[in-house]
Amino acid sequence: MAEARTMTAKMPSDPEGGTKGSPWLTLLAVSLGVIMVMLDGTVVGIANPSIGADLKATLSDLQWVTSGYLLALAVFLITAGKLGDLFGHKRIFLIGVAGFTLTSLAIGFCSSITQLIILRVLQGLFGALLQPAALALLRNAFPGPKLNQAMGAWGGIIGLSSAAGPIVGGLLVENATWQSVFFINVPVGIAALIMGVLIINESKTQLLAKVDWLGVVLLSGAMFSLVWSIIKAPEWGWGDVKTVGFLIAFALLTAVFIFWQTRARQPLVPLSIFKNPSVTIGTVLMMMVAFAMFGAMFFLGFFFQGVHGLTPLEAGVRMLPMSAGMIIASPLAGMAIGRLGPKITMAAGLVITALAMFLMSRLGIEASFVDSGIPFLVLAFGLSPVFVGATEIIVGNVEPQYAGVAGGVQQSAMQIGGALGTAILGAVMASEIAGTLPGYLGPAAKTIPPAQLSLLEQAAAFGTAPTQGLPAQLAEVVTNAVHNSFMDGMHLAFLVSTGVAILTAILALFVKRGATPTEGAPVHVG
Repeated sequence: MAEARTMTAKMPSDPEGGTKGSPWLTLLAVSLGVIMVMLDGTVVGIANPSIGADLKATLSDLQWVTSGYLLALAVFLITAGKLGDLFGHKRIFLIGVAGFTLTSLAIGFCSSITQLIILRVLQGLFGALLQPAALALLRNAFPGPKLNQAMGAWGGIIGLSSAAGPIVGGLLVENATWQSVFFINVPVGIAALIMGVLIINESKTQLLAKVDWLGVVLLSGAMFSLVWSIIKAPEWGWGDVKTVGFLIAFALLTAVFIFWQTRARQPLVPLSIFKNPSVTIGTVLMMMVAFAMFGAMFFLGFFFQGVHGLTPLEAGVRMLPMSAGMIIASPLAGMAIGRLGPKITMAAGLVITALAMFLMSRLGIEASFVDSGIPFLVLAFGLSPVFVGATEIIVGNVEPQYAGVAGGVQQSAMQIGGALGTAILGAVMASEIAGTLPGYLGPAAKTIPPAQLSLLEQAAAFGTAPTQGLPAQLAEVVTNAVHNSFMDGMHLAFLVSTGVAILTAILALFVKRGATPTEGAPVHVG
């Protein structure tokens, strides 16, 4: 095996010297690629009903449309970061963008749900390739004093694209077809490819290095076992032997992986990066805030469309305050971190996040646009410092040659945290609904057969009341009971998220600023 070689060069810092290597154009190029990934994480939920009707898919099939993508993304992120470190972040980023664009195009021509699920898994793999590479490219493009500003702008773009997903999805599904949700990625992907080739400078750490394929297999198996158990636990039950079995498999594979990383000549994840407590804390912070945000936000779509009866577009419009808030809050967060440091800024952001979650726990069934808009706006100003700061802490506290791996760790923590939040808070909500629904039904509960009552509890978790064939008076009782029990469950989920945000704010007080590259400092490039 040829020994790994390292090359160094000055970081491009003068955007007026030409477009090649321009920091801000590099930011635009990588953002276009990542925007596709973030949009696909939210628009598909709006399109699922149309997909199900067109492809005659079951509920389980539609769960796989989302879960397959999430599983592939979470499993491959750290490996993808290492591939960027080894073979060039620009190269891996462009491969990811091209693959994501082509799979999006292919999905639009799917004629069966099986084809769609397979392509969604491939889409997740390509999405994993481009995300860590994008962060590493940003770190190499921006001089130290401007990195926080870049991360602030990056956070604003990511937050806006994620929050705008429901609106974009609603517009496309209502005015075109569900296929257009995926076709929209094609022009964005082509633009990202062209800009990436012409503007981005290559950056890589090692040439002709060996890939730790055993580490890839062990880590992928561990991540698969964890995410799979999280996704299936609500269906199987947390105490089911299959759920426990996959969790045990996760623990065993993780232990073997850690042991192997201490022995491998060129480990997939250098464990030395976690010797810096800020990297470890930053990873936990990202996971916990994703737990609180994605877990709680998951129910809002059901609240708006099921309880309120809004259309997909109307539900997306309700998210506008958060979209607008992200545009303003993320750049401000970058500046605040530059002046105050990540410790105070992130802790304050998490306290604000806790306040927003608490306000959401007070929402009523007839909540107006203003009632829900205020907590969304507050949430934007709470989350932005955390996402910008956690990225700076994780990526900024590792050596430049490990930037890709660090980016993969950060993104993987977000995906796992979101999956954990959705599953655990979903179980909390389902338990609360099962406990309160009979009380809200009152005497009417005795007239409903046990099997139908169980189906009613399942429907209540989505905020819908199946009242077909019921007398008008009983239908009204059932609808009110379902909506009230759903609100109890959602309120409890938001309160749990409030507690998680407060605990995470305390943890944020122990982080330190990342050692970002300085002007003219040598960085590893190919």
